[in-house]
Amino acid sequence: MLGLGACVNAQDKKSYNDMDAGSFAKLLANDNVQLLDVRTPDEYAEGHIAGARNIDIYDDDFISQATESLDKSKPVAVYCRSGKRSAEAARRLAEKGYKVTNLEGGIIAWTKGNKPVEK
Repeated sequence: MLGLGACVNAQDKKSYNDMDAGSFAKLLANDNVQLLDVRTPDEYAEGHIAGARNIDIYDDDFISQATESLDKSKPVAVYCRSGKRSAEAARRLAEKGYKVTNLEGGIIAWTKGNKPVEK
């Protein structure tokens, strides 16, 4: 039974991908990718990756907002400040059938990598 549990946990980890800032930037070069910032609106206003739509993961209706505005046939790239909230968002979206990639280290890693943000 223990072996089966380990298998299930390994599958859970594969429900979405993590990428560093450089790889994430290359992913975003694909026009087909939907970019989602899951921080608060105030955080988003302070600076975000160009083209990102903002849906706060702390909103009670986060999943319903996301499923209403995201196309399941297109990949979703998600980020937050440090990568923790976006990892949770990625997991929840993957459970709904989306193909999701999370930015490791969030916008902090993005800006440390000298990647552009807009306000």
